[in-house]
Amino acid sequence: MLGAIPERTGGPRDDAGSARASRATAARPRPVGGGYGRAMTDPVGASPPGPPPDEPEVAAPIPAATVVVLRDRGRRLETLMVRRNTELAFAGGHWVFPGGRVDPIDAPVEFDAARAAGRRGPLDEAEARARAAAVRETREEAGLVIDPLGLVWFSHWTPPPISPKRFATWFFASAAPDGEVTIDGGEIHDHAWMTPDEALAARETGAIELSPPTWITLHTLARFADVGVALDTLASSPPEHFATRIGFVDGGVVALYAGDAGYDDDDPLRPGPRHRLSMMDTGWVYERDPDLGLPQMP
Repeated sequence: MLGAIPERTGGPRDDAGSARASRATAARPRPVGGGYGRAMTDPVGASPPGPPPDEPEVAAPIPAATVVVLRDRGRRLETLMVRRNTELAFAGGHWVFPGGRVDPIDAPVEFDAARAAGRRGPLDEAEARARAAAVRETREEAGLVIDPLGLVWFSHWTPPPISPKRFATWFFASAAPDGEVTIDGGEIHDHAWMTPDEALAARETGAIELSPPTWITLHTLARFADVGVALDTLASSPPEHFATRIGFVDGGVVALYAGDAGYDDDDPLRPGPRHRLSMMDTGWVYERDPDLGLPQMP
């Protein structure tokens, strides 16, 4: 299924189970707009009885953290992608970066803020706990021990109000540590090292599923030649915050971000500046007008 992906190694596998999961994934239709359309088009993701449709109940965001693990392989920058169990209710079958929710056991990481990559000013408790969660989740899901001091916080994502479950997620980047990737076989059923361009191309052909934050992150990483340049560049700018809104058009779904003309009223047809990911049947396209005057990922 993933012929364009260069390497998949290590980790427990159940070949029969993997085959069953692959058949199930191939048989079911791909989610509209990276899954954002499911709440309105798929009974599985429908909201329970309660408020009327024009006053939907909005799920409170759950703090979470993820790590974009990077390595140099020859002259190519690669990132670690892991595939979530197809049976999981949230993003089942999607290829993601290692990560998960911030749990009560995630005590704040204590260190000199001046030593933290990309930090300016004091480290608040929420981010400190997110760093601890990022380290723990990467160890649990991929068997890699990440140095919290080397994490570069470069973005934060809040899903749209229509999402049945909302994870407000800190995105960190890190150089890959020594050691082999070992997946947990529970939440994570597979892994691969991919270049950003390979992952984006695999989504276009239908070989893998990606969520919009993962897609835009890969789109950003594709411009970097190696790990050092990527981390230095990401650390040179303040983290960007994405609070997603969703609009529907013929042939697809549009994720709207701050600065887009249609952002405030969820209207992707409103003329004006563009800051959006258009997830169309014909392909995905990210637009961001350079004169928006917003802080942004490099």
